[in-house]
Amino acid sequence: MSDLRYWLTLSAVPSLGGFRIGKLLGRYTPAELCHMGSEELAGIGFKPAQIRALLHPQQARIDRCLQWSEMPDQTILSLADPRYPTLLKEIASPPPLLFVRGDPACLSFPQIAMVGSRSASLDGRESAYEFAAALVAADYVVTSGLALGIDGQAHQGALRNGGTTVAVLGSGLDKVYPAKHRELAALIAEQGALVSEFWPDEAPRPQNFPRRNRVISGLSVGVLVVEAAPKSGSLITARYALEQGREVFAIPGPIQRPGSRGCHALIKSGAKLVESPVDIFDEVGALTECAKNNQLDRRLPQPENEKLPFQALLATVGSEATPVDVVAERSGQPVHEVMMQLLDLELQGLVTAVPGGYIRSRRG
Repeated sequence: MSDLRYWLTLSAVPSLGGFRIGKLLGRYTPAELCHMGSEELAGIGFKPAQIRALLHPQQARIDRCLQWSEMPDQTILSLADPRYPTLLKEIASPPPLLFVRGDPACLSFPQIAMVGSRSASLDGRESAYEFAAALVAADYVVTSGLALGIDGQAHQGALRNGGTTVAVLGSGLDKVYPAKHRELAALIAEQGALVSEFWPDEAPRPQNFPRRNRVISGLSVGVLVVEAAPKSGSLITARYALEQGREVFAIPGPIQRPGSRGCHALIKSGAKLVESPVDIFDEVGALTECAKNNQLDRRLPQPENEKLPFQALLATVGSEATPVDVVAERSGQPVHEVMMQLLDLELQGLVTAVPGGYIRSRRG
């Protein structure tokens, strides 16, 4: 029996959550657990229904999962897999298995989660798109939940600006929900990854989505709530983020708008008020470095002697938004030349256009 088959057998045991599995794996391997007898399993706390599931697994369903993982661009990651994202592994109850369609390596890149209302306002949708574009320009992966409204706009903002995005589903990857976003899901799998802790054939169920939300925050170095009602799944994600030691950010809005109230409540509770992407970058440095140090780097390293273009101008742009006229004054160049150079630098991913001017990206 393959290691992955043992993992699938263990993960199919009813009412055996990630926390309990984590404790068991501190003493036993999945193979050892699968080879124990009923008395031995009862002795370490397994209930009769769990023992039956472990001793008599649904082999046909497990076979279908293994066949699923053999298809192109489809992967199952166990907690023992070196590709399993390090930040997610550190949460209190990490999923024993992750089902991935797309590039599993991008799950280990520094990610900012973006969540918000399904019935978002036009302003909220535009903010989600613009922030996602700025985040991918600064070499962050944008992670969200594929829902209508803010989630969809965040994914679109990343995709249409050449970035990477990850969608965490509350269903199996063969049961994409909502159906309206199936085409978007296919694009995400090409330019990032779809990920779920649920087996590929599992339909969406209400109880799946809070579990989905803890994975969204667990993968990320910070969570940005764009627009949310006082009682919403977005605030559940923010709560998980705080429990996991992640930074929480919120965009304020008009006090008359119901979708602003959840963000305002978060800000009152200590979330950072965000007006531009620059407000995010300085707060997530430590976890970003942790993610970078543990990621599987898919990019070619730059030669040490490679010189960055327009170094004099680049030196005038920092981590805070710098207006074009200030860049021109500092560099001693005409505004029209500065604009051309900034455009060139932006196309190369060295600076990012944000409200109020330009910031230097991490690659720059």
